[in-house]
Amino acid sequence: MGYGHWDDNAYAAAKTFRAAKGEDDFGYTANLRAKPANKWKVAAALNPRNATRECRDSADHGDSTPIAVLFDVTGSMRRVPRIMQGKLGKLHGLLKRKGYLADPQVLFGAIGDADSDRVPLQVGQFESDNRMDEQLRTIFLEGGGGGQKSESYELAAYFMARHVVTDAWRKRGRKGYLFIIGDELNKPALQAKHVRRVIGDDVHQDIDPASVYRELARKWHVFYVLPNQSSYFRDPEIGEHWSGLLGQNFLKLEDPGAVCELIAATIGLEEQVVDVDQALADLADIGSAAEGAAVGKALARLGTRPAVTSAVPDAGGPDDVVLR
Repeated sequence: MGYGHWDDNAYAAAKTFRAAKGEDDFGYTANLRAKPANKWKVAAALNPRNATRECRDSADHGDSTPIAVLFDVTGSMRRVPRIMQGKLGKLHGLLKRKGYLADPQVLFGAIGDADSDRVPLQVGQFESDNRMDEQLRTIFLEGGGGGQKSESYELAAYFMARHVVTDAWRKRGRKGYLFIIGDELNKPALQAKHVRRVIGDDVHQDIDPASVYRELARKWHVFYVLPNQSSYFRDPEIGEHWSGLLGQNFLKLEDPGAVCELIAATIGLEEQVVDVDQALADLADIGSAAEGAAVGKALARLGTRPAVTSAVPDAGGPDDVVLR
């Protein structure tokens, strides 16, 4: 955890090797799909129950910055999770190549529906090398969901607020980056029974999701990305809901294959390393010109300002949970 460096060549070689042997890029999903549904379960390495994830400085990375990417894997997302899963492994290399961050560490996870799914939450570990690829390949693409236009994003937000420790915050008071990628609403409440069953915390009162996001925003820059080709891309209720929670950090993405580039460009803006025009020029320079068009449209609402700012309301409302 936190050691080593991402290698594009090693990633490409591993992918080629799997193809030559006829192995699925997303082997864990393929294995579970071959079994009865009552055998489906989260991989041990991604199980959030009684778990803590850490992003620590190391000899290789003395100024670690945590980046967490959690994406919706329910049926309404259609093929979008597979498209994203195939691209996100390059995120670390992209951030390093243009100097947006010195020591990024990346965590991947997946969000389902705690009311109906067998695997409603999966959370990996922060990594700096090609173990990120293995983490993505171990995510279970359940394809479930309850059909009520809401998924358990608030459960994932609770985990990130309460069960992640970072040296960036502890030593430097520096926020991490959290990208939630989905197409539906939060549940009306974070149900205590879901917290107990999935995460293992002894919670006995339902929690207002807005208060969870307020707590989360104290330590994280939080973004919600709504990708095209999902079921609710053009539903105005989704935008109103997430804009109300996150302000301008709600982003619509026309090309789900550009998610890696969008995350990198957004971080470059937030770090004040580039403005939008320079970020798009950087994408063209590394051969992602086609993805740059979708990224530019997603960031258009930010104009040419050098930095993104969250509009998350201040904490202190009557439903706010207390930080431990």
